[in-house]
Order: sequence, then C-alpha cells, then structure tokens
Amino acid sequence: MKATMMDFPLSLNHILDHAARMHGDKKILSQAPDKSLREHTYADLHQRSHALAKALTDAGLKPGDRVATLMWNHHAHVETYFGTALAGGVYHTLNPRLAPQDLIYIMKHAGDRFLIIDDTMWKLYAALQSHLNLDRVFIVRWNDAPVPDGADDYEAFLQGGMNADWVAPAVDENQAAGMCYTSGTTGRPKGVVYSHRALVLHSFTSALPSTLGLEEHDVVVPVVPMFHVNAWGLPFTLALIGATMVMPGPHLDPESLLDLYVKTQTTVSAGVPTIWMGIQKMLDAHPGRWDDRAQNIRMVVGGAAASEALIRGLDKHRMTVVHAWGMTETTPLGTVASLKGELCHADEATQLQARLKQGWPAPFVEIRGRGDDGFIPWDGKTYGELEIRGPWIAASYYNLPEAADSWTEDGWFRTGDVVTIDAHGYMKITDRTKDLVKSGGEWISSQDLENHLMGHPSIAEAAVIAVDHPKWQERPLAVVVLKDGHTLDKQALNDYLKGTFATWWLPDGYVQIDEIPRNATGKFLKRKLREDYADWQPQADDPGAPGSKS
Repeated sequence: MKATMMDFPLSLNHILDHAARMHGDKKILSQAPDKSLREHTYADLHQRSHALAKALTDAGLKPGDRVATLMWNHHAHVETYFGTALAGGVYHTLNPRLAPQDLIYIMKHAGDRFLIIDDTMWKLYAALQSHLNLDRVFIVRWNDAPVPDGADDYEAFLQGGMNADWVAPAVDENQAAGMCYTSGTTGRPKGVVYSHRALVLHSFTSALPSTLGLEEHDVVVPVVPMFHVNAWGLPFTLALIGATMVMPGPHLDPESLLDLYVKTQTTVSAGVPTIWMGIQKMLDAHPGRWDDRAQNIRMVVGGAAASEALIRGLDKHRMTVVHAWGMTETTPLGTVASLKGELCHADEATQLQARLKQGWPAPFVEIRGRGDDGFIPWDGKTYGELEIRGPWIAASYYNLPEAADSWTEDGWFRTGDVVTIDAHGYMKITDRTKDLVKSGGEWISSQDLENHLMGHPSIAEAAVIAVDHPKWQERPLAVVVLKDGHTLDKQALNDYLKGTFATWWLPDGYVQIDEIPRNATGKFLKRKLREDYADWQPQADDPGAPGSKS
C-alpha cells in the first residue's frame, strides 16, 4: 500500500527558510579578531547564503563541486555551509592545525575548486598556494587591509550575487552537502561526505531533550571549531530551532571565552576537555571574577573523556559538564550522557558514574560491542570494540576503497574505540584499540588510569601508554605534566591509584614532561609518546623497577 504523504526532501534549504521565517530577528554574533562583536540575524543569513549560492553559480560552480573553507567560527563560515549547499555544491572544511603536507594532500584528494578563507589564515594558505590549482580564492577581511594578490574580496563577491529573484536549484536529499576529513592519527586523513538528509536528521535529533536538549531561547557558543565535524553540527541545529548563535572567532583562550559568556549571557557551550580544563583553572585562580555572571551553563564535552576531577571542579562553579561522543564518520553525534529517568532521583555518586560515561545512543543510532568471543553483554564490565550504524553514519570513505575493512560484513562501522555498555545502555570508552595495554593477557585501560591520575592534586595532565616488558608483554607507563609548585613522587601516585585499581594495573613508571603532544583536534598524540619512549627502561625510583617495593 502506498502512503499518502508528500514527497518533501530533507534538505538544508528548508532549515534556512524556517530560520528566516520564524526566527528572522534572532542573532548570530561573531567575535572579530579585535574582540568586537559583529551582529547578523537569521534573516541576514538567509539573504547572504542565497547571495553566495548565486555568486558561486555565476563563478562556474557545478553540482558536486567542492568549496573549501579555511576559517574560524563566524558568520561567513556559516554562510558558506548553507550557501554552498544551496548552490548544489559541497562545502569542505579544512583544519588549519594540520601539517601543510596533510592540507595539500586533503585538498587535492577532495578535488577542491574554490576556497573561502579569512584573513587570519592567509599566511598559512600562502605557504600552500604553489602546490594547489584552485579556480578562485575569496578572502573574508576583518579590517581595511588590501586584498592580497591571488584573492577576491568575499563581501564584493557576495554583493554580486544579491538578486531577490534568483531561486536556488532543487537538490535531492541524498545529494552531498558537506565534507570533512579525519585528523589522520592513524595513516592518511580520510574523507567523509555528508548528505543533506543526514545533516537534517542529525539536526533534528541533536536538539532533542534526551540528547543536547537545545531550545529556541538558548544562547549557544560552539567553541568546537567548524572545521571539526561541522562544529558538531551545531550551526545547522541552532538554525533549525532559532537559538542565538555566538561564534568565538579565533579567541579560544579561557579568559576570552569567559568574558564572551558573560557578555552574551551564554546558556550552552561545546568543546573538548582541554578547553574546559583551562576554564576551570581560570575560575579557580580568580574566584568571584566570573562566577556570579557566567553560571548555569551546560558544557557539552566531546573529542576525549572528561575526568571526574574536571566534572566536579566545574560543578563547583555551577557549570554542568555533559558528555557526548561521536566521530567524523558519525556526523558526529552518536551518544549523549543525559540522565535517564531511572537515574534522575539517584544519589549524586550514582549520577556521577553515569555522567562519566559517554552516554546512551541517540534515536536511530544503534551500537554494539564486539569482543574476542563475539558480541559483548551489556553488563558494564566486558570490553569490546564499538560498532555503530544509523542514518547519519558513514557507509564508506570518499575515494578510498582500500579502507573498506573499517566496516563489518553486515555494514556496521568499526569505530576502533574499546568500550563497555551497561544495563541502562550507557556506553563508556575505555580506550582506542591501539592504546589498550595488554599485560599478561589481560587488558588495562589507559584512559581510566589517566582520568584518575588527573584527579591527583599534583597532576595537571596524564597520558598512559604501553611499553614492552620481557615477562608481561606490555606494561603501563604514565607520562605526566605537573602543576606549578609540585614535584614528582612516583610511589605516592601509585599509592593514590591503589584505592581504585588492581595492583597489576598500576604503572611501572612515571615520566615528567612539560607538555603532552596533541594532534590537530586537541587529543593526546599517544603515537608520538610511544615513539619517544619505545626504549624506556625503569629507573631505580620507579614503582615497577627491580627491587622496588611494588
């Protein structure tokens, strides 16, 4: 039997039309390099995105052509998201923190034709320019500096597309709209192409009360850059619901963010744990400076796990950390650690254990864990690699058939994350498959050790890696950054861990360094640590050294 419903495409133009029609006067605020706030509205976004679509079409953009972006979070970047997709093209966000050779590879592999860049990124592009063959480059200028050679002024280009009579072409909901590449922590970066349908469904779901719980009256600051999986989809979700969008521009330091929260009366923000660690440190160091004005903010955290110390620390400042999990391949929302009904009235300790996990699956997302003996039970104890499927989960990488083994025979994506799943459906990431420590045939979670170590009063950051051992195959080594004024006491750290972990989990040694290396998305670069300490040997004062008390 055929349904009687209209065939109405799930495409981004309908999100933009709704935003302008129902929330046209709501604000999009962009923090400029001089920290002034540039103000636009959703009505402006609608007009300017259509103008960009018309201008790109006039410049020769054809359906499926890629428009690359090198920009911070601001209004022009949002316009590029919508305008490119309206024209039938594919916006392609570039991560400026990647190595130049990776950016060149990505742009060539993606086949980028156009580039929209803000002037703060021009020096980076100049170093790549001779290796690329772009049709045109458009520069977003924040001051009156001359337009550099090889670029066209973005605002002038936009004005050329201002035509109230122009109608954007119809697009199929399964047509490509956006493109992101992974950060390349294991091998070359890999491209993921998002359809209109996937982005629209993702936007509906991320706003739900049981996921991010966003509403029209919220004021939201996406600290996560728009070159990290579409700023977790927030530009689309915020336009869908009409929430006030506050873009921080290049100023992502704790003081600037706290000032911005106060200035805009922020209610929700989103970013990686490194950002929130800096904010907690700033609040602790300056009691009263922001606490009375920057409060009751929900801080969505993703990209890595937030430690118990961080969650408790921000709770004291009336900032609530909410764990979420996702990947470039999942658009990115997969799970959120919102409290289910059976936990809402539980004691604080029980709720905290749920909040420390990465959460339960969003509607239409299905997860399972696969261990050595098959699929793992949902008992919160058994480890397995997380597999996932759903309407916004990638089914392949772009033009990379050799990576087909990232999907199971029945079509689930193999994430590479090692997890447990409890009876309530809460998923907890214990490690990446490459970061687990296998000692004497038993698994040790480096992430659990790291998060607990970062709760010690002397430790600012900690990363745990596997080092070779003649008897046990591998043993954990902790690489730590100390807080100011503290000295490394290795045995005291192991004594601190003993109350939580089995003795055989405890690190055999500790190495103090000034800074833990990170990749382009802010995650600990454990590959580099494993290389640096491949030949590590225990020292006399290490807990696991021959003759030590351990």
